[in-house]
Amino acid sequence: MVSTELFFKIGLILLGIGAITFFIGMYVLVSRVLGVGINKIAEETKKIVQKGIAEEMAGLVGNASVLIESLNQLVQTSTGIGVFLVVVGSIVMGCSIYLLIQFA
Repeated sequence: MVSTELFFKIGLILLGIGAITFFIGMYVLVSRVLGVGINKIAEETKKIVQKGIAEEMAGLVGNASVLIESLNQLVQTSTGIGVFLVVVGSIVMGCSIYLLIQFA
């Protein structure tokens, strides 16, 4: 028979892991998605596109469009990773709280 103390320790460890995962996910969401660098690159790319359209430079506009698509994918990927970490952290913390309530 497994002791109650072991389940209590496992619950505490899972709670810590879940909290760490949750806060890493929040950090990823805040730092990567709201990052100043990405916004600045997007603004500069918009300026390049507008200049290219005004001066009828098709190649420049095409390259800028590829850059904008890459930035969008980067933001979406960072958002996906952050949301995944937050959800996993929440589930792990929920399971650990269940363990702590049952065996404490």
